[in-house]
Amino acid sequence: MDDKGPTGSVGPPLRIAFSTLAFPDIPLASAVSLGRRWGYAGVELRLIDGELIDPSMSTADRAQVRRTVIAAGLPVVAVDSSIRLTGEDPGPDLRRFLELASDWESPLVRVFGGALAAAPAERQEQLRAAARVLESCVPLARRLGVAIGVETHDDFSASSVVAELLALFDSEGAGPDWVGAVWDSHHPYRVGETPADVYANLGRRILLAQVKDARRRPDGDWELVLLGEGEVPVREMLGLLAAGAYGGWISVEWEKRWHPEIEEPEEALPQHLEVLAEWMEVKP
Repeated sequence: MDDKGPTGSVGPPLRIAFSTLAFPDIPLASAVSLGRRWGYAGVELRLIDGELIDPSMSTADRAQVRRTVIAAGLPVVAVDSSIRLTGEDPGPDLRRFLELASDWESPLVRVFGGALAAAPAERQEQLRAAARVLESCVPLARRLGVAIGVETHDDFSASSVVAELLALFDSEGAGPDWVGAVWDSHHPYRVGETPADVYANLGRRILLAQVKDARRRPDGDWELVLLGEGEVPVREMLGLLAAGAYGGWISVEWEKRWHPEIEEPEEALPQHLEVLAEWMEVKP
């Protein structure tokens, strides 16, 4: 296995994938077939046949997923877990997800940071413990060729917090090429960061860029909207990634599973692809 990691490399032009989170009610085979038909070039696996991924799934079920994505001609750009690094003993599940990702020839497992305490001393110990979890999984990640991406989400929504964790991890000397960040366009903006802030904090450690748009409601909550109809500065995000020679995937995360009231994927996913193609000056 080549030890050159996925971070910091200049790859091909920006590529556009979609998350199966958009399809809570149909089989994986139908979801990837639709995505391919609409012009997407890759798939981010969050749901399989409408369900969250079970890291203990059988060998037969793993093989069926592999056959399905191969038949669709779509590479798996990431395998999304619900792992929270500050949770109870996340290491075993993370290792199982790394094996799953390897089976499906995916370069990335997405994890969440989780909850952080308000008390500074407790918070710091939680960050150190999360860094140790990552460190313990790097030998397997390196052997399999699968990186781990910590998403800007939950108490790690601010990229500055993800960067803090990555700095602690790096200080252990465990192999920074195999641990990086997943930039969710919405959450850092929601907590007051600009795309420039995120890129300054995470830069070459960005392994995947997830895009979604949203706008604040009068009650202060957020509603997801079609791309370009909200206030999340996705276009600025894309410009920074392009200027920095980001060679990874752009993935559309249409959260139909969590927000059943939003538009159907048959409307939203083609719309996102059309807008992204225009903004990125490529044809879908």
